[in-house]
Amino acid sequence: MGTQTLEVPVLNQVSPFAASEHNSAAALAERVRTGTLGWAGPWLVLMGRSVLIIAAQAITACVLWLQSHSWSWNAAAKWWTVYGTLVDIGCLALMAAYTRKEGIRLRDLIGRVRLCWGRDVFLGIGMFVLVFPFFILGAASATRIVYGSGQPPSFAGLADARVLPLWGIIYSFSLWWLIWSPTEEMTYRGYAFPRFEVLCRNRSLAIGLVSFWWALQHVFLPFVLDWKFVLWRFLTFLPGVVILLLPSLKTRRLGPFVFAHWPMDIVAVFMTLKL
Repeated sequence: MGTQTLEVPVLNQVSPFAASEHNSAAALAERVRTGTLGWAGPWLVLMGRSVLIIAAQAITACVLWLQSHSWSWNAAAKWWTVYGTLVDIGCLALMAAYTRKEGIRLRDLIGRVRLCWGRDVFLGIGMFVLVFPFFILGAASATRIVYGSGQPPSFAGLADARVLPLWGIIYSFSLWWLIWSPTEEMTYRGYAFPRFEVLCRNRSLAIGLVSFWWALQHVFLPFVLDWKFVLWRFLTFLPGVVILLLPSLKTRRLGPFVFAHWPMDIVAVFMTLKL
């Protein structure tokens, strides 16, 4: 009498902290082939963040107008470390909709986070130390190019020397950067770049597209209606953004980049708020 072998199905359960295969080039290429990934999502997410920033400033201006009955676009500008969270909510909603269409989760854009022995923390600190000087160099070069001097522009009360009520200061230092940095990394590095790399079939073009829109985002935060300031902001951030994006050619994990991004945004709060 023969023996029967009972086959037990093995479930491949992936740890939530494991490196996500769902955001790999191979997985994305397969989704392009099956039609679950197209151009619409990447373009909307890439350009949408800048549009949402302008919309959030407009909403803030409307709220201030209802309070004071005096319209001022610039009066809303100083609140960017508060209304920025509205932008993050919009971006997360957009990415959630399109990742769901692909059959994956938002968490899959992040990849494995390695906190053992502080690995990702130290990698992030190292990247911050290496990359931040490029933003300083970008600001110095942009000042020379746009204003013809070594003195950066001053938009006191708008982009710098901002005066906020106590609750706005507390929010800016405690929650704004905590949400802004990972959402920004997910938008450009986690979602847009890998998909444009596959759709364009050209890494250089993908880097150029994402770097352009990532740098342009900073033009609108806050959006001051002055063409020299707009150009200066764009040129200031472009070199650092390109350098910061290049490591994505080797790793899709967002952990180290978020830890590198957090201190940059904290520095931005310190430099622009009047305490």
